[in-house]
Amino acid sequence: MMRRGTPEADLQRAVVHALRIALPRSAIIHHCANEVTEAGPRGAKRQAILVGMGVHAGFADLMVLSDGRVLFLELKAPKGRLRPEQEAFRDAVQAQGFGWALVRSLDDALGALADHDFTTRIAPSPRRPAP
Repeated sequence: MMRRGTPEADLQRAVVHALRIALPRSAIIHHCANEVTEAGPRGAKRQAILVGMGVHAGFADLMVLSDGRVLFLELKAPKGRLRPEQEAFRDAVQAQGFGWALVRSLDDALGALADHDFTTRIAPSPRRPAP
């Protein structure tokens, strides 16, 4: 279901649905709600509480765990750009040997699974060239 004015949220819902179909049933697909969208002092207080509880700036939108593999997916609208905190998170997880991918479409999400050698329940597609 597409909602007006929320292209990244719409994409995320579609990606989660597709991953639930494509990945083995034992896979874990997790969204870390790491931002408070409420403005003003109340929102700032809630964000501070979350940071104190371990929220990490720039954490990817989705984390996929399957068969001993970990892949972080950062979802962006077609013209969306990574914030510096997101770039730092990407660099940190890749330096530790984890997978990370920028996703702007369902094809990007499914391609990321193939690029990082995830086992899926769908027929493999040819490898994509690096972005």
